[in-house]
Amino acid sequence: MTKYTVIGAGAMGLGYGVLMQERTANTVDFVDTWKPSVETIKEQGGVWVSRDHKDKHMVPVNISYPEDYTGDPDVWIIFVKQMQLADVLKRCAPLFKAHQYVFSAMNGMGHIDKISNYFPDEHIVGGTAMIATVLNGPGDVDFMGAACAGEMHMVNKTEHNDETTQQIFTDFKDAGMGPIMTENFMGTLMSKVVFNAVTNTLCSMFEITMGQFIEYPGVKDMTIQLMNESFDACERAGIHLVETRQEEVASVDYVSRVANPYHYPSMYQDFSKGRPTEVDYINGYIAKIGREHDYVCRTHEFITHEVHMAELMRKYKKQPAEQTQPVSQA
Repeated sequence: MTKYTVIGAGAMGLGYGVLMQERTANTVDFVDTWKPSVETIKEQGGVWVSRDHKDKHMVPVNISYPEDYTGDPDVWIIFVKQMQLADVLKRCAPLFKAHQYVFSAMNGMGHIDKISNYFPDEHIVGGTAMIATVLNGPGDVDFMGAACAGEMHMVNKTEHNDETTQQIFTDFKDAGMGPIMTENFMGTLMSKVVFNAVTNTLCSMFEITMGQFIEYPGVKDMTIQLMNESFDACERAGIHLVETRQEEVASVDYVSRVANPYHYPSMYQDFSKGRPTEVDYINGYIAKIGREHDYVCRTHEFITHEVHMAELMRKYKKQPAEQTQPVSQA
């Protein structure tokens, strides 16, 4: 039996932790720094869990602030927003011990560098997750789509999947998360980044679901343009993605049209609530790779600016039209 502690009781953190707790014999704790989450879950005595807005039920969970936590897990599972991760890790640092492993399948890129400040490479397992969850509010998570229909990729940072990594894989499989083991660390992680660089950002800017997004006849052309830039940048950096360009394009179509047509991507969930998005860690990260290798990802650069502009323009949506329109001097 493995002891897991999830850092971050948001949509994905609760998703992974609750499934692990409900479907396996492993014990699971939660640690969070967001006061509304910690206090609500403590007051409720657990987390409200639904699937596709149905069958809502309470799952008892153990949650603490980092400063109050006394557990000693075998494996940490980290799901925190990229912008907040450095501060959260600093608060959790006294809890980290030499024998522990860490798994993270956060959106975007940048988290592995921060996690590497606290754990050796052989104890870091990275991954991606095509598992849709929505946080309705603190302590209230909604799984989207059929049970056990999602999938994820995972790999040890050393690309040697040792016994503990294999055990994590088995536990995720028993929890119904559809894990797939690879032997290509950066190629695995970047395969999700280039996917999100299409669906997350475009759906967020237009405030639409993935099913609405795929209705536009030009989506395939847009996807190919973004994918070509992503793959060109990665190839120049020596990163070989675990899926081909054609497979990534097909994945955008399938996930949007079939797997999660009613899903708003996580970036939209932040955007719609007035929170900063992770675009700098997705499209911006791809553009950064390109610049570092003398290749300009013009579309990704432009989209990164567009998302930031959309973030800035949200303030005008709350004002009456007459306050934002110029007054005629005629």
